[in-house]
Amino acid sequence: QVQLVESGGGSVHTGGSLRLSCVASGYTHNIYSKGWFRQAPGKEREAVACVDFFGARRYADSVRGRFTISQDNPQNTLYLQMNSLNAEDTAMYYCAAGYGACFSGDPNYWGRGTQVTVSS
Repeated sequence: QVQLVESGGGSVHTGGSLRLSCVASGYTHNIYSKGWFRQAPGKEREAVACVDFFGARRYADSVRGRFTISQDNPQNTLYLQMNSLNAEDTAMYYCAAGYGACFSGDPNYWGRGTQVTVSS
């Protein structure tokens, strides 16, 4: 089992920045990909960013160029740096990890989420 705990969410104004963190614990040795998803009220869950075992990164078109996913392997921590935030980025953000490739089906493990709210 793998446990994921997110932090770093909050409220910012349009154009602002936030950095989300996700600490993984448990048996993480076989995890192949780790990433971030988000879900806004009334909308479907969206894959935002992902990094795989080899360090390859993938981003949703809606965040490419504004968001950056990174990781600190010794600390088992995943980050999402979010810049130039706008109202459409308002959502609950979830950290996820799994044994499959990035953006390929649902990850095996999920955190409880951290709320990001962007207002004008």
